[in-house]
Amino acid sequence: MEIACLDLEGVLVPEIWIKFAEKTGIPELRATTRDIPNYDELMTMRLGILAKHGLGLQQIQEVIATLRPLDGAAEFLDWLRARFQVVILSDTFYEFAGPLMAQLGYPTLLCHKLTVDEKGMVTNYNLRQVNPKRQAVCAFKTLYYRTIAVGDSYNDTTMLAEADVGILFHAPDNVIAQFPQFPAVHTYADLKQEFLKSSLRELSL
Repeated sequence: MEIACLDLEGVLVPEIWIKFAEKTGIPELRATTRDIPNYDELMTMRLGILAKHGLGLQQIQEVIATLRPLDGAAEFLDWLRARFQVVILSDTFYEFAGPLMAQLGYPTLLCHKLTVDEKGMVTNYNLRQVNPKRQAVCAFKTLYYRTIAVGDSYNDTTMLAEADVGILFHAPDNVIAQFPQFPAVHTYADLKQEFLKSSLRELSL
């Protein structure tokens, strides 16, 4: 059996924090795991900026409600689910993901949770576990699933390395340059071809 493990932001949907930065006009919030490999450092910075500007979960959710999956993402996901078991492994939060998951047909999503106070301010973040994407792939392998993983950022690379096959999709040049061992593609058509090449089964478009 084979299972496809996909990152969410940058692979299927826009980067939420970048869209929020554009809405608020706070350029520091544009930083993502494409720029800062250390997730704790990145989230600590984000929470500090939110507190400084008095921005809470409601303001973020209002921006998320305006977002749509990337062009072709829903169709690609439907194609993939017809051929593979599919799980989304993301460093987003359940408090963010709901509207986007609805537009993608509610795929299985493993991610994190936020701590929000009575005023709606985000006071902390709670990781599902340390190195969660890699650990999920490790768990699937103990169930004898062959894993094909797709991501775009530094925080995806341990998942890609642990998988039987790792693929970079929509990755920036700095990530591609540092991880040349992974094939890098930029369109869903090319990503389909990578899955067809990577599968041990006879599959077709």
